[in-house]
Amino acid sequence: MQSPTIYLNPGYNFPPKSPHFPGKSPCLPPKSNIVRSRMASPFCGLRVNSQIGDVTSLSSNSDGGFPTLSEYVGQGGANVGDDLVVLFGHLEYACKKIAALVASPYNTSLGKHSGIAGGGAGASGRDKPKPLDIVSNEIILSSLRNSGKVAVMASEEDDAPIWLNDDGPFVVVTDPLDGSRNIDVSIPTGTIFGIYNRLVEVDHLPSEEKAMLNSLQSGSRLVASGYVLYSSATILCTSFGSGTHAFTLDHSTGDFVLTHPSIKIPPRGQIYSVNDARYFDWPEGLRRYIDTVRQGKGKNPKKYSARYICSLVADFHRTLLYGGVTMNPRDHLRLVYEANPLSFLVEQAGGRGSDGNIRILSIQPVKLHQRLPLFLGSLEDMEELESYGDVQQKVNPGYEV
Repeated sequence: MQSPTIYLNPGYNFPPKSPHFPGKSPCLPPKSNIVRSRMASPFCGLRVNSQIGDVTSLSSNSDGGFPTLSEYVGQGGANVGDDLVVLFGHLEYACKKIAALVASPYNTSLGKHSGIAGGGAGASGRDKPKPLDIVSNEIILSSLRNSGKVAVMASEEDDAPIWLNDDGPFVVVTDPLDGSRNIDVSIPTGTIFGIYNRLVEVDHLPSEEKAMLNSLQSGSRLVASGYVLYSSATILCTSFGSGTHAFTLDHSTGDFVLTHPSIKIPPRGQIYSVNDARYFDWPEGLRRYIDTVRQGKGKNPKKYSARYICSLVADFHRTLLYGGVTMNPRDHLRLVYEANPLSFLVEQAGGRGSDGNIRILSIQPVKLHQRLPLFLGSLEDMEELESYGDVQQKVNPGYEV
């Protein structure tokens, strides 16, 4: 019996050739090397609605299957322009490489002196394995540089923004691998990103100064934002300012395909997501709110359940689909890399992002790594939460910021 032919997506390397991956490989894999078969896709002809379990037929593209992310941004529902299409192609490829790296059995060697993948006990400098969040940062930086469409990249992993291209029309801010400390126990992680137009009015300034000014734009100026969830499925959720849509990676084709079009967060949920262990550190208003909703004595007569993963992308993804509130009441999460992009997504889905008092997208960043409390969720739940007034935690006893 003839052995079956196995086709490999060139975007995946198992194991990675070195801990400094992705190296200098071209950012986008040649299309001719990818086997694309809609019939092979387990999703072909089906659509999973944003309300889980509602599966309906879909004929949104020429062959009756799911529209892919590249099809959607290029000529489908978004029609965002050629420059953004190219940028998203490179972001998509970078996130596929990160997904492969996170799922690889060799990722535990990164950042540890295990001797695997070139990381011996005496390794140092360029030969020393790097933590996954640093490697993820390098993957995204390489992809954005190769795209030719990005003027500035600002990352949670870098002290200062990086000027890439004088002619790049866009600015990208990113948390390359949120929740990376959870990888050893296989808890979901994610990538978060936001995209702005370059501020042409500051082009005359020195590179460092104009890079910083471009990176400190208000969230209300976002052109697009998104996150990628690395879990049982790899899901890229994004918005271009006309709704929030989620695409799931189909491993049989290597495509992100549209599985959750036009997500609408329920106006009210029944789940709150927060570290309950810090209850006695919370201000009075937040304690009263949590006590009220979990007893079913709030505006929603049902008792709320607690669900907390301690992985921001995972907690937010669940909240986006099921409703409720996910929160960190202390000054911990970053305005530029986390709060703004996720607030943009939840607002486009009909929810709200707040620091407990005011709308996140109205806040003008003053520092690149500025931290603040973050509350994201269903509109009615958020309005009820904010009505308690004192919900921001001002002290952090017993644990690090």
